[in-house]
Amino acid sequence: MAAQHRGFLYHIMANLRLLMPVFLLLCCLPLAAQIQDSLPNQDSIIKVRDSLIRQRDSLNAQSTKDTAPGNFLKKIQKVIENARTSSVADLREDKTRMLQTEIFEAIKKTEQKAKAYMKAGIDTSGINTELANIKAWHALAGDGVFTNRGTSQTHRNLNTTFNLLSILYYRANVRKTELDIFQRKLARFHYEIDSLSSDNSLFIMSPDSATARKYVERLVVTAYEVAPVDSSLKTAITNVEVLQNALNYEVYKLAASLDEVELYQRSISQKTFSREFSNLWVPSTYNRPMQQIIRYSYAKSLLTLKFYVNNNTGKIFLLLLLIAVASIYLRSLKKIYTERELMRNDLSGQLVLRYPVLSAVMIVLNLFQFLFPAPPFVFNAILWVLSAIALHIIFRGFISKYWMRVWLLLLVLFVAACADNLILQASRTERWWMLLLALAGLLTGTIALMKGPKKDLREQWIVYAIGLMTVLQCCAVIANIWGRYNLAKTLLTSSYFNVIIAIMFLWTVRLINEALSLAFSVYNGQERKLFYINFERVGRQAPPLFYLLLIVGWFILFGRNFYAFRLISDPFKTFLAAERSVGSYTFSIDSLLIFVLIMGISVITSRIVSYFASDKQPSGGKPQKEGRTGLGSWLLLVRISIISIGLFFAFAAAGLSLDKITLVLGALGVGVGLGLQTLVNSLVSGLIIAFEKPVNVGDVVEIGGQGGTMKSIGFRSSIITTWDGADLIMPNGDLLSSHLINWTSGGSKRRMNILMGVAYNTDLEKARTLLLQLLSADERIMKYPEPIVQFEAFNNSSIDIKILFWVRQLRDAFTVRSDTIATINEHFKKNDISIPFPQQDIHIHRISNTVDKPAPAPPPAKPGSEPLSRDMGVKE
Repeated sequence: MAAQHRGFLYHIMANLRLLMPVFLLLCCLPLAAQIQDSLPNQDSIIKVRDSLIRQRDSLNAQSTKDTAPGNFLKKIQKVIENARTSSVADLREDKTRMLQTEIFEAIKKTEQKAKAYMKAGIDTSGINTELANIKAWHALAGDGVFTNRGTSQTHRNLNTTFNLLSILYYRANVRKTELDIFQRKLARFHYEIDSLSSDNSLFIMSPDSATARKYVERLVVTAYEVAPVDSSLKTAITNVEVLQNALNYEVYKLAASLDEVELYQRSISQKTFSREFSNLWVPSTYNRPMQQIIRYSYAKSLLTLKFYVNNNTGKIFLLLLLIAVASIYLRSLKKIYTERELMRNDLSGQLVLRYPVLSAVMIVLNLFQFLFPAPPFVFNAILWVLSAIALHIIFRGFISKYWMRVWLLLLVLFVAACADNLILQASRTERWWMLLLALAGLLTGTIALMKGPKKDLREQWIVYAIGLMTVLQCCAVIANIWGRYNLAKTLLTSSYFNVIIAIMFLWTVRLINEALSLAFSVYNGQERKLFYINFERVGRQAPPLFYLLLIVGWFILFGRNFYAFRLISDPFKTFLAAERSVGSYTFSIDSLLIFVLIMGISVITSRIVSYFASDKQPSGGKPQKEGRTGLGSWLLLVRISIISIGLFFAFAAAGLSLDKITLVLGALGVGVGLGLQTLVNSLVSGLIIAFEKPVNVGDVVEIGGQGGTMKSIGFRSSIITTWDGADLIMPNGDLLSSHLINWTSGGSKRRMNILMGVAYNTDLEKARTLLLQLLSADERIMKYPEPIVQFEAFNNSSIDIKILFWVRQLRDAFTVRSDTIATINEHFKKNDISIPFPQQDIHIHRISNTVDKPAPAPPPAKPGSEPLSRDMGVKE
């Protein structure tokens, strides 16, 4: 430590010549003191000033001419000049002392920052360890490509090596960036300390010996404090630069390896149909032990999976969260059907509710596996195997035994193909294994197509997938025999993968169909229109969009098995990520898509929160739980918060700065203040309609007693086609402010009522039972909520009955009511139940001139009528 201190002091002496003035000052302290004593100080200046004042007063008092000798004035001028010079020197010394203090403080602060930064800096030992691991992983990734190459490269080994090298290259670059930032920061600290230590102001000494002594002591202390930090900075910079060189060299090697693998892949892609090995029956010239090939293949695949999982932890968590949400939803749906005793023994149309968790696993894994960009094969294989196992358990016992055996055989062959695809280097043993596997698939597909009862298939499209598998397996057998290893393996594995994926996709669409159809049957509130899907139509037949997405997803998964797919997808990704400029604003299509995606997710999330938090219609007539009053207000705030946060993240992802948004909002505020309130009201109302969806195109609405159908919803106005055939154009502001009745928002259903009467002598329970039987027999009338028959009142001529029932489709409401009235009339006649009508009996009383005769008694009233008597006087 003492050597470090001396080294730093020598550094100061050599550069700034500090030591010699200090020694001279220390040796001449007595002489400096005498010189200091001879100079005029403050006391002497005060004495001179007092003497001058006394002389002035004396001269004024005597009123005589100035007789002072000339040397007196010169003496006064000399004293004043000395005082001025001393004051300037003192001022300069004070400024120098303040500047030196500031420099000392800056050195101290920089020293503390440097010490703290080095203490909390990067872990160089950890980087050394990771660099060693990267070198070892680089060697492992190159096995079969750069070392132990064999006679030809394989597509699978090159693909796995490329993925692994890409991950290693990314990790090395991340560490390289950290080291560069750390090195630049250390160099900046070292430069700041050196520049402050070299400041000329530090070497201006005070003429006062005591002050100079104290300053020298402070300078020495500062040197002792800075020396170890300066030495540590130099050591750290040296170590970092050594580590940087090693890491830069490894990054260069990784980049060169990636380029070489890319060349190999391009060469193999161009020679897809060329021979790579000899015919299957010809002895092999290169024989690497199969056990060694399997061991290295397992290590490379496991390392690739480990890296990919670490880099996509958030997406995996999101996948698990979606599975949990879907499981909760399906379990709640199954609970409702179980409580209402609606579950069928044969599970027809309810297979999705058999095992809700497994159904959720299969649906989510098949739909959301595309969230993961360029996944390694081992990761895809895990997702596919989990989905296939879940599907097997779901439809076990539901499909016919023959097709169940075919599915099991295909599933076993699929797992075997996955295991074979994990073998990265070619060998003669694997080629024989591939031949047997391809022949098994060819035989299975041929028998299933020729002898399989296709009418028992639940999904007829499976036949096409099996047919494609059979053709590909036949081509794989031929290619393998004649030495086209890469082509044979690609055809073999992709045929098994895609037949299983096609089956799982078809069943995924089927299960989604069932889930939506079952939701349509039990959710009767507005939450059923949560995502604005026609559940009833989807329950009968899936939209073509579902099948289109299925085909696109199948094509993507199929294309990933070929290098040519990258030649198509990479330019497309580049096109999306390319930056474009409009004026001073720079954007990319990718950022715009992310903006739309984030906004869509925020809106959907707000609606999901609304769906799960809103009051549900109680089942079985049970009263709702208390304590949910006022939830709608809080729910609205939550939804606004979600959409606002989504909007903020969307703008941030799109690269839009907040100051530009502020300018736009300010311009809008000025426009509103200048008289655009009506237009802005319509525009904002259009946004509200777009987000809130109180009405949708095709909804049957009623405004001010006039009904019609929503023809279109624009940004400023909407068009309603009335029942008379006219188009009513209404601004969106007026549409929201009106008392709008939306008959479609509840699912296009409508409650109808029929008011009728029966005679007083009718058996009311018999009439109620008969009416409920008639209503339940009509398929157009909903079974839940159940129809209601109520006895309303005793009327003049009858007992009034009110019938309430729900019709599934609004367009059938009045037709159903008409048919129901006719049916009730017919069945009442058959069961001798009369429907009375009002009657009046008029009695005429004649008044005699001689004898007043009593009026005759009225005849007995007919059943179901009430006599009405009127006295009519007739004069004769």
